[in-house]
Amino acid sequence: MRIIRFMALGALLFAAACSPKQPWHATDISGSMPELSFRMQRASDGATVTAESYRGRAVLVYFGYTNCPDVCPTTLANLSDVLRRLGPKAERVRVLFVSVDPNRDTLEVLKPYAHSFGPQFDGLRGSANEIAALARRYRVAYSVKTKPSYSVMHTSAVFVFDDEGKARLVATDTSDTAGLAEDLKRLTAD
Repeated sequence: MRIIRFMALGALLFAAACSPKQPWHATDISGSMPELSFRMQRASDGATVTAESYRGRAVLVYFGYTNCPDVCPTTLANLSDVLRRLGPKAERVRVLFVSVDPNRDTLEVLKPYAHSFGPQFDGLRGSANEIAALARRYRVAYSVKTKPSYSVMHTSAVFVFDDEGKARLVATDTSDTAGLAEDLKRLTAD
């Protein structure tokens, strides 16, 4: 009887060791997108920053604009809740809010907007060419039309990079804040 129990326990442990990893809540894009790479101005201090400035931290990148009436504030509020759920681990995460509307999103406008969602949020601003290059790199669509009336369109994906700058996840819906927090806990595990 003991031998049967021992064999059953051994089989169970073997099966557990060979089982696939826990699935991600966001979509796994590991290996299918380029590493994080950019050069822009950070709204909080006006400094020019690059992806290297954020190495050692998980980074979430979201393209939007401060005059967005619904999607941007909702997404950023959800990401703020994700960080709240992380507790002290939130210090190992940065959210980069990349403005696609540099005509209106000056550093003076971006700074309080980004900071209103939490200290881990950095508003980034670049030239039209810098923004377009970064958006192309991650296949983000956006447009800014000034005539006949001012309108801005953008996709709402949030890209998640690990502490080495490798693209790991993308979330097109941020309403599952508990799930995204679990994903970030896995990415920031020691």
